[in-house]
Amino acid sequence: MSTTLGSFIAGGIAACGAVTVTHGFETVKIRLQLQGELKAKKDAPRLYRGVFHGVGVILKNEGPKGLLRGLSCAYIYQMTLNGCRLGFYEPTRKFLTNAIYKDDKVQSFGINLVSGASSGVLGAAAGSPFFLIKTRLQSYSPFLPVGTQHNYKSAVDGMSQIYRSEGVKGLYRGVGPAMVRTGFGSSVQLPTYFFAKRRLVKHLGMEEGMPLHVASSTVSGFVVCCVMHPPDTVMSRMYNQTGNLYSSALDCLYQTVKTEGLMAVYKGYFAHLARILPHTILTLTLAEQTNKLMRKVEDRVLSPELKAKI
Repeated sequence: MSTTLGSFIAGGIAACGAVTVTHGFETVKIRLQLQGELKAKKDAPRLYRGVFHGVGVILKNEGPKGLLRGLSCAYIYQMTLNGCRLGFYEPTRKFLTNAIYKDDKVQSFGINLVSGASSGVLGAAAGSPFFLIKTRLQSYSPFLPVGTQHNYKSAVDGMSQIYRSEGVKGLYRGVGPAMVRTGFGSSVQLPTYFFAKRRLVKHLGMEEGMPLHVASSTVSGFVVCCVMHPPDTVMSRMYNQTGNLYSSALDCLYQTVKTEGLMAVYKGYFAHLARILPHTILTLTLAEQTNKLMRKVEDRVLSPELKAKI
């Protein structure tokens, strides 16, 4: 098994474990982002008044099923996105570092940013149709609707309806802002994780292990949320519309800020933070542990001669 394939599988498994725990916060985040869409602040109804109020309202009216809408799509998307992000980051970094410095052990923050962004953009493009369906399933509520409503019976039904009415183009609606959003997040997630990890080892004397992984992931998660939330809001709105509200991502950003104010792009920020922090901690920590396990399996199963050939 090659290192890239191992990292791809480890990244996907880790992300699915993380999304199981944090999916409910993602549902609340999307509804907060769509709440009061293109309405002045004084005219916008506040059906969801924050993270925990949103969780409570959804549980009361829709039950756990309401919080977990779109979970199957989330699994597929996370396998695709984080598999690419964690699987291609290190090979890309090594390739660029070798090309520029002739030594892949050199750590360049700029190269790390480019490697993170490019691997994330690739994953976002591949998984975009699943994120589109996930967003529409999560935004739907028969009790307290916000934004455009899409009553799909299931993820497959959603895919089928979109394909029949809009073709392949419809399935890739919003892929541009999705790539920007994920590129922003990916450009800082892994570089800040490894940067924090090196600094914690150097200045605090922390040793390799779970506490170091959790601390480094926490730093990374906070930075990711700050950088990624504005394009995330644009992406949620682009995904949820059917071409009737915005002509492009820039038009969406312009109309949102013009109608709702500059801080509208940070709607749902704390719900996003509540999701991204544990998600990042679980994803990166589980990825480290899964990679360790897979290296142990490789060492036991493969002979040195066979490993040298792969």
